[in-house]
Amino acid sequence: MSQPSQFSLLTQRRFAPFFWTQFFGAFNDNLFKTALLVALTFDTANWTTADPGMLNNLIAGLFILPFVLFSATAGQVADKFDKARMARFVKLLEIAIMLVAGIGWLTHTLWVLVAAVVGMGLHSTLFGPVKYAYLPQHLKSEELVGGNGVIEMGTFVGILLGEVAGTLLVGVKPWGIELVAGGTLLCAVLGLAASWRIPPSPAPAPELRISRNPFAESIRNLAFSRQNRTVFLSMLGNSWFWFYGALLLSQFPLYAKDYLHGDHSVIMLLLTVFSLGIGAGSLLCEKLSGHKVEIGLVPFGSIGLSLFGIDLYFASVAYAELNGAATVGALTLLGLPGAWRIMFDLVLIGVFGGLFIVPLFALIQTRCDQKHVSRTIAGMNILNALFMVAAAGVAIVLLGQGFTIPEMFLVTALLNACVAAYIFSLVPEFLMRFLAWMLIHTGYRVRTIDADRIPDEGPAVLVCNHVSYVDALVIGAASPRPIRFVMDHRIFRTPFLRWIFRAAKAIPIAPAKEDPFMMERAFVDIAEALHQGELVCIFPEGKLTSTGEINEFRSGIAKIVERNKVPVIPMALRGLWGSVFTRDPSNLFERSFARGIRSRLALAVGQPVAPEAASPEYLQQQVLALRGEWK
Repeated sequence: MSQPSQFSLLTQRRFAPFFWTQFFGAFNDNLFKTALLVALTFDTANWTTADPGMLNNLIAGLFILPFVLFSATAGQVADKFDKARMARFVKLLEIAIMLVAGIGWLTHTLWVLVAAVVGMGLHSTLFGPVKYAYLPQHLKSEELVGGNGVIEMGTFVGILLGEVAGTLLVGVKPWGIELVAGGTLLCAVLGLAASWRIPPSPAPAPELRISRNPFAESIRNLAFSRQNRTVFLSMLGNSWFWFYGALLLSQFPLYAKDYLHGDHSVIMLLLTVFSLGIGAGSLLCEKLSGHKVEIGLVPFGSIGLSLFGIDLYFASVAYAELNGAATVGALTLLGLPGAWRIMFDLVLIGVFGGLFIVPLFALIQTRCDQKHVSRTIAGMNILNALFMVAAAGVAIVLLGQGFTIPEMFLVTALLNACVAAYIFSLVPEFLMRFLAWMLIHTGYRVRTIDADRIPDEGPAVLVCNHVSYVDALVIGAASPRPIRFVMDHRIFRTPFLRWIFRAAKAIPIAPAKEDPFMMERAFVDIAEALHQGELVCIFPEGKLTSTGEINEFRSGIAKIVERNKVPVIPMALRGLWGSVFTRDPSNLFERSFARGIRSRLALAVGQPVAPEAASPEYLQQQVLALRGEWK
């Protein structure tokens, strides 16, 4: 049965009011900040005698400051109170801030507007933990990636439209200031109206005591998150994306002016192309992930960020060589040689950025302590803010050392490759899922049947027929959770592949007549994995089929369930027999082409079998029935 589109969530009360609440918040943030920055840049004398460049950096820093200071406290508050009530409180706060900002606009009082910038930073700090902790409470696991994708799309579209609206409104003469003051207040009211429709979202930790020391709570928050290594490294990966994005976006004004020789419309063009790419990549995640949390997309996204970041450098150099120094607008720019290559690079950096960040959000939401979701998101916001400040510092250092902006793009892309390689070496699950995802999206068209029978949590033993050398990759790609595979010790020790198997935490096993100690150690490792609530997969035939038929199931599975009273999930692979990865005795060259590109295969999952009924003979019958006649 086909899954409904992620956009269907926008018609449902459990999602739509929350989406519009956060959309108007992102839109209003950027309308207000952009209008203020444009006013200070093009009408400085009417506002202040201070240096506009200094003010631009000060305003950006003051907006980020509350994230550093109060994110941990905001996470506690979001875990202690109903998130629907929190959203309404934040929107009421936004209205109050916009009223203060209105006074600043109408009286031309700069420091009142600067105070409102800090207030909007606090508004975003409070709403951040609510934003991402709300989704796991109201979306099913198969909807989470799609829901995150729609939220990310809405956020970046809101940011883009807010920047465009802020630029346009403040430029309207003679009523630009009044339009900005009224427009920001109207957006805050619309956000409040949307928030009243958000359904109740019970607090996961109502007994929580709010710490009065935000600094100590920040340290405690990050220390707690570090206990879950995968979640913490995912938080760092998310923050790295904000570093990458902040360093890239902060250079757009100077890049547009000095390298593309463009006017203000060119800056808006660059922001538009990048934001639309992020939105498209975020929405694409659901289709590419198969409606599950597919962290294999994260390395894919990282590869794209580096490749197209590097090409952006070469495209920029080529553009400078082909074109003169005359100032151009956005439409004229698009007619110049080399411009479309730059736009192509920017949109694909955005697309791969969406593929990188959305699965990370979903993984953090599903893998962290569910009573600690908001505080985990708050900890990530602290890291995001610190990484964005670091991005500004790196940009200042590189420019001070004489780097050009295209060279900064190149350095950032190369740094991304190094950071990604480091993170993926620490958490091999990302790489394993990527390899599995690539296999089933390039070599095969895989259909899963009743894959939801694989439990989302708790221990279980998976048993499957053994058809090919890639069985584990196909099964792993279909599972929403990591799987510990039991495999022959000789294959486990294969040169080059050994590090992959070890990284995947595979369990080597040997027959008792070859190495009784290793066999017993394997059963101990299986018991330990099941005790820790993990999934363990074994191939009870003990060897690859050489005929396409299912070999007799051996007694090892009986020993496992006798020692560990956990459910057994029978599965069957269909369509792999005869591929180049099997022991089909026919001609290998002919097999390579006979099946064609993207051949079909399927993985069928049966009903869980109670441990007392899980005899080798019964499980073999179940697997045979699931496979049917299609080998």
